Amino acid sequence: MDWARHQGHWPGAAHSRFVQSRPHRWHLQDQGDPAAPAMLLLHGAGGASHSWRDLAPLLAESHRVIAPDLPGHGFTRLGAMQRSGIDLMAQDLAALLGRIGAAPSVLVGHSAGGALALALLAHLPQPPRAAILLNPALDSFKGVAGWLFPMMARALALNPFVAPTFARVATGRSVRTLVEGTGSRLDERGLELYAHCIADRRHVEGALTMMAQWRLEGLRARLSRIDLPVLALLGAEDRAVPPESAARAATALPNATVERLEGLGHLAHEEAPERIAARIARFLGTPPPPAKSPGTSP
Repeated sequence: MDWARHQGHWPGAAHSRFVQSRPHRWHLQDQGDPAAPAMLLLHGAGGASHSWRDLAPLLAESHRVIAPDLPGHGFTRLGAMQRSGIDLMAQDLAALLGRIGAAPSVLVGHSAGGALALALLAHLPQPPRAAILLNPALDSFKGVAGWLFPMMARALALNPFVAPTFARVATGRSVRTLVEGTGSRLDERGLELYAHCIADRRHVEGALTMMAQWRLEGLRARLSRIDLPVLALLGAEDRAVPPESAARAATALPNATVERLEGLGHLAHEEAPERIAARIARFLGTPPPPAKSPGTSP
């Protein structure tokens, strides 16, 4: 995606910066007190930093919040196409964190970003205190054949025309259909931001490349050895990653707390950011975020 084109309307743009950490040119948003414990936010396949637009400011009340666009997504330029699998992406994320001098105390991952957060643990010089998994995609690819955009996942035949064709047919109606197909309902602003993403050929190619290389067998074999405290929040209405499937995978973690979020879908953190922030705060034992005043945004 072209930063010059989107900077004026991209949420959190004031906190954005670009970092060259081989092999990628990363876009990330960094907000909150730099001296506060760091919290890393990892979006899912097909998403970008805009996914955290309302949740990140709430979490930044108690943490330094770092939200990168994953390689090939949003404004992060994919530097090596073959490094879009989970383990290599985790290595590159660890290198980025080292480059910016951040040692995350808490990992937060949505969907495929939840799996990536757990894979990242093997590459961090010091373990975080906890991980928060939001509708984590921890099942096999077959079981989560649509982490965010089901049509994109089904289009994964190796066809060079898939990405530009998908981008060209992105309309307001199709974006709403795709998002609501995950079991979530977003406001017009949220739909508009996803429309910008899926109308961009490079972003779509990045998501498809990630999906093509995603293999979870190694991570799933390691789940029983990941002993840090984990909170898994599962949207009861999630139609992209069925909550029953996510719960089965999450219970393989020996120190996991699994909770269902009634009335919320796959994009629960975008539908109800204050509810998610409050639950994270309780889990971490940090002060709850300030209540939203009528007529204001977080």
